[in-house]
Amino acid sequence: MLVDSHCHLDRLDLSAHQGSLDAALEAARQRGIGHFLCIGVSADNAAAVKALAERYADVDCSVGVHPLDLEPGAEPALDWLLKELEHPGVVAIGETGLDYHYEPEAAELQLRSFRLHLDAAKTCGKPVIVHTRAARADTLALLREAALPQAGVLHCFTEDWDMAKAALDMGFYISLSGIVTFRNADALREVARRVPADRLLVETDSPYLAPMPHRGKPNLPQYVREVAEFLAELRGVGFDELAEQTTANFKRLFPLARVAG
Repeated sequence: MLVDSHCHLDRLDLSAHQGSLDAALEAARQRGIGHFLCIGVSADNAAAVKALAERYADVDCSVGVHPLDLEPGAEPALDWLLKELEHPGVVAIGETGLDYHYEPEAAELQLRSFRLHLDAAKTCGKPVIVHTRAARADTLALLREAALPQAGVLHCFTEDWDMAKAALDMGFYISLSGIVTFRNADALREVARRVPADRLLVETDSPYLAPMPHRGKPNLPQYVREVAEFLAELRGVGFDELAEQTTANFKRLFPLARVAG
């Protein structure tokens, strides 16, 4: 069994499944994907991801505000985050983090929000899902400053081995998406070879970043199988072994998730 450890089910392009999320999830289940973590990105979609976790037994969710969804003067409040995190379907906080690639001018706002999410993570004890792009030094500095007692994950990892090693040394996991299959991703593939087996997750980040051979099309949770198959070959292990290991890793990182088995 595989787990799609990071997907945006409320944002999927469902045209390939006649507009039906039920059909999209069933297509994934038929390919061996047994669980889905649906990610919160804003206050506006918190209700939607919680509703999906209530609707489907094999879907859990997170709540948080993505660094590119922040509005100046309207950053999330700690009380709001902690209240949202009380929902039984919410197994993690985020995604949160820093993205200086698209909005370097919003660095201070992003830093405040990231610290707030890390404070919430310390209070509630749930793992944090970190988005980081072009913000290596500040991301690592804030994670060291927070000194979280529980593990978290750097999702859709695209940075170098030095950053991966620094995060691993702090107890974090590394999650890889379809980007690892792209032709120009040689440096990322080197990271993928080196991540310890017990710290590796797989994800789609759907509807974004469809893996080869689906690149350029809307991504779907069923395509996490392509990511896992590619990684198994890259790492020189059997597909079943990689699926079993990454599922065990997911269950360890997200102990509140309702993963079967």
